[in-house]
Amino acid sequence: MKILCVDGGGIRGVFPIAILQAIEEEFQTPIGDLFDVIAGTSTGSIIAASAAIKTPMNKVMESYLKYGEKIFVRNAKVGLFKSVYTDRYLRRLLIRAFKDLALKDIKKPLLIPAVDLTHGKPYVHRSDYGFSKSEELSVKLWDAVLSSCSAPIYFPPNNVNNQYLSIDGGLWANNPSLVSVTEVLHHFKVDLDDIQIFSIGTGQQRIDFTIDEKKYWGIRHWMPFQFPSMKVTPKLLDLAMDLSSESVSYHCRLLLGEHYFRLNKELSEEIPFDDISFMTEMKIWGKEVFNENKEGIFKFLNGVSK
Repeated sequence: MKILCVDGGGIRGVFPIAILQAIEEEFQTPIGDLFDVIAGTSTGSIIAASAAIKTPMNKVMESYLKYGEKIFVRNAKVGLFKSVYTDRYLRRLLIRAFKDLALKDIKKPLLIPAVDLTHGKPYVHRSDYGFSKSEELSVKLWDAVLSSCSAPIYFPPNNVNNQYLSIDGGLWANNPSLVSVTEVLHHFKVDLDDIQIFSIGTGQQRIDFTIDEKKYWGIRHWMPFQFPSMKVTPKLLDLAMDLSSESVSYHCRLLLGEHYFRLNKELSEEIPFDDISFMTEMKIWGKEVFNENKEGIFKFLNGVSK
């Protein structure tokens, strides 16, 4: 069973989109047709949901480049009294992309990790492949994706059908690979040896926490802000998501061995998930990573070299 898993990472989602776009161009096939199960968290949920409904990756890329600047226009400088960003443009993008589709309309097995903030629990939105309740399946696809994208402080929690508030799934499953493993083991009753995961990161940052002579650390160290603009850098949130992703990758490699194929890139600097100035570079790096790993990608997808 082949599974596609896409990490969270905000605007850095341009990186996995570029890789998937290159694969579609090489195979002349929608990316969703190459996998049995698709999973994505946060920005990865946009990509995963798009793949599940066979939206071409070049169109997904166009949407990121078009809407990125609008989504990350600051609603507040610091985020003390309201979220840094409004979700107005993100919501508009998702509704335009997924229209009126509900999870019950998606037959391709799709997993979208989120957080049920109201009840303090991790949560996974699932498409209709036989294991979800009718009220869960009635959730709109765009609503499930918005829930997974709602990074705390930076976006407001998403109100799901007036039943609960939901926030970013990256808080517990930024790399949804382990979620996918447990899901297919439990629901599809396959053996571990039959699971193959194609995992794509959004760039592994080199986040600088330089040793400081001062004994006490406060918010300015964990969430630095710049004067005079008072712009906040999501350093702590980026660190937590990077650690989550790499921890999951470590365990998946131990569990699956060569059946876990991960593409990512070490970044030479910090690229916050809301920094739209790096979109062009992330797109170029995605294409480069595809070319560097082309043989391994083709071997994974169809067992032959290219």
